[in-house]
Amino acid sequence: MVPHVVEARHVTGHTLWLKFSDGAEGEVDLGPSCTARCSSHSKTKSLPVVPGASRAQTVVWPNGADFAPEFLRAALRVVA
Repeated sequence: MVPHVVEARHVTGHTLWLKFSDGAEGEVDLGPSCTARCSSHSKTKSLPVVPGASRAQTVVWPNGADFAPEFLRAALRVVA
């Protein structure tokens, strides 16, 4: 079973803090990926994150941009 996003918040720039259903939590820098997917907005912070808004239970923006939870989980950096 793929862990899904249960909580999300903006940290800075294109970085989000995410918590997954398996208990893992940390930051994900979406800068390189967001350029292509979120091109209508310059910063992640301008797009409210809505965890669990899609059937995949991931982060979704109002413009329909989303990221697979597997991608987000693999990109997770644990921060102290």
